[in-house]
Amino acid sequence: MSTGTILAIVIAAAVLIVLIATAFALDRRRRHRLRERFGPEYDRTVDEAGGRRAAEHDLGEREKRHDSLDIQPLPDHVRQRYLREWQGVQEQFVDRPEQAVHDADRLVTVLMRERGYPTEDFEQQARDLSVEHGRALERYREAHEIDGLTASHRATTEQLRGAMVHYRALFDELLSDGDQASDGDRADPGGPER
Repeated sequence: MSTGTILAIVIAAAVLIVLIATAFALDRRRRHRLRERFGPEYDRTVDEAGGRRAAEHDLGEREKRHDSLDIQPLPDHVRQRYLREWQGVQEQFVDRPEQAVHDADRLVTVLMRERGYPTEDFEQQARDLSVEHGRALERYREAHEIDGLTASHRATTEQLRGAMVHYRALFDELLSDGDQASDGDRADPGGPER
């Protein structure tokens, strides 16, 4: 074999190795970015999709759909109105916990709609929320399930209390629009009081 042929093979092999390494690095970077953005929702999607590649494709589609939505920040006076409404929902927990949980679900849904999220279908709503609110989404799903138990009065007081805390986590994220609200702008984040 001539030196030129050996050199061509070595260069081709080196180029191939560089291409494979670059593809691997880009794949790792994309996976890391998706894990950071979606939080626990990344692992949930991998489990549901039956594999990482299918899940990452699904999460990429969610990002594209989310980018097409017209998500709007709230004016301060609207934020204040929602904070007052939440305070009312939270206050009714002592005397009417099931109704408070149902009202918390309704208030979060209304807030999502006002921000620009479609709210007709819960599963699509969760998929849309996962792009910016992946860390609060699992708790929101749990709260929504507990709200479903209230129709047949099967939720315990502790489940209802947990649902209120979970709704509050998403409520705060939706209300803040990624900003850090000042302490004076927030009601007690600790959930319903006894």
